[in-house]
Amino acid sequence: MKYRKLGASDLSVSEISLGSWLTFGAGVDDSAGRACVDAAFDSGINFIDTSNIYGIGAAEEFLGRALKDRKRSSYVLATKLYFPMTDADKGLSRAQIRKQLDASLKRLKTDFVDLYQCHRYDDETPLEETMEALGEAVKSGKVRWLGFSEWSPQQIAAALKLSGLAKFVSSQPQYSILWRQHEPGVFPLCAANGIGQIVWSPLAQGVLTGKYKRGAPPPADSRAMSPEMSGFMSRWTADGVLAKVDRLRPIAEQAGMTLPHLALAWVLRRAEVSSAIIGASRPAQVVENAAASGKTLTADVLKAIDAAVA
Repeated sequence: MKYRKLGASDLSVSEISLGSWLTFGAGVDDSAGRACVDAAFDSGINFIDTSNIYGIGAAEEFLGRALKDRKRSSYVLATKLYFPMTDADKGLSRAQIRKQLDASLKRLKTDFVDLYQCHRYDDETPLEETMEALGEAVKSGKVRWLGFSEWSPQQIAAALKLSGLAKFVSSQPQYSILWRQHEPGVFPLCAANGIGQIVWSPLAQGVLTGKYKRGAPPPADSRAMSPEMSGFMSRWTADGVLAKVDRLRPIAEQAGMTLPHLALAWVLRRAEVSSAIIGASRPAQVVENAAASGKTLTADVLKAIDAAVA
């Protein structure tokens, strides 16, 4: 496993990180989840990403149980806030940042998180209030570094103007061969300001593993067949998308790679990307995806990929 610096922070994170959206505490039971966490550590993954909203706290509670016997310095732990935990508890106000941070720490069974992220931008709270509260969280010692997820260039620029209050070191956008919308705006702005990218869904919720075939039902053990994990899958299993995946298969073969390795190497080709978050329901998936670290793609392969998905 190779490691990269996360933006301007002092955090060294594995190129492949383990996420928990729709899996731990929800679609994956504790036994399988623990096996995935163990496989991650065995594969050199040191970066674990979660959020308070995943399973309405259940993912954090699972990780609290799964990580409690591991040395705290052996992993980098990230969580988020923004989405409604109750009808009254949502957003990025000072009160919510204080309340949700303490609740996350309790569920995670830790005194601090290495990275605390704004899961989305809060239009209902003044940005100054959010940034002040985040700065207070860092000063308290409960948070080491700060990040955000899916902010627009305009929102990022507004926060940068308030950098005396708090400093972001990470951005968490969706990014894959099939989803590139953040490349022209978010990537260069962040790179110029010491903000690294932690990309989510680099395998397009498993579609870029090649397991889904046009005209065939999804595999019985796949995410698409799970009531708990199939959210947002419909956009990825459309015939037009699967046709692009079909065109990527021979490119991966010619490059001497599996399709997942091709997809992960593609996002990691960018120097702006610090880590690619994978989800898993089985330890074998973790091991397979972790092995993509360090793989590189030639200019001809990159050109072929662009042509395949154009």
